Amino acid sequence: MELHNKFLGVLILIGVHFGQAQYKENDWKERDTWMNVSKILEIAEIKKGDKVADIGCHEGYLSIHIAKEVGASGKVFAVDVRKDRLEKLDEHLEKRKIRNVKTILGDYNDPKLPDTSLDVVFILDTYHEMDDYKEILTRVKKALKPKGQIVLIEKFKKHMLNKSRDEQTDEHTLAMRYVKEELETTGFTIKTQIKDFGRWKNEEDKRMWILVGTK
Repeated sequence: MELHNKFLGVLILIGVHFGQAQYKENDWKERDTWMNVSKILEIAEIKKGDKVADIGCHEGYLSIHIAKEVGASGKVFAVDVRKDRLEKLDEHLEKRKIRNVKTILGDYNDPKLPDTSLDVVFILDTYHEMDDYKEILTRVKKALKPKGQIVLIEKFKKHMLNKSRDEQTDEHTLAMRYVKEELETTGFTIKTQIKDFGRWKNEEDKRMWILVGTK
């Protein structure tokens, strides 16, 4: 019985983790109260007609915001490795009559983006999950236009300060210093770094940071 209860507890925790990770539609309004998406799009210099990718789009929270910003003349490439998330995003797009988003089922090491065609690539709260992050960055760089930008947004949990990269990613968090070095190693120039962009879900222990790199 004890073993059964422990196993059930693990299943519940897994369910909670994946439920939160998908950023379901019924959580989007609450997310708007602390995410400050309009400022994120301003930092990324998104404008009408831009072609933008959202890697790790989940059910499309950020993708839909971007789609409205780039307008009918722009295009959003919403990438995820899970087909069920993309199917849900397609439902959201149909309900909202949004026609400028293309969903892409990516691989764990390849977002399958068109070469030399994108103005901006976003990776929001997903980079810490990427085991093949070096290859992903290389492919992102290839997909960007000259002077195109990558925008990385992560949450950092204060109690993981001074821990190794592996220790941090095991806790679903990552410090800016690791990512900055990885961007520079890939050949990006750091344009903007914001160490404190507010609290993730208004939780005191989780500070958001933003890095913008230019090709």
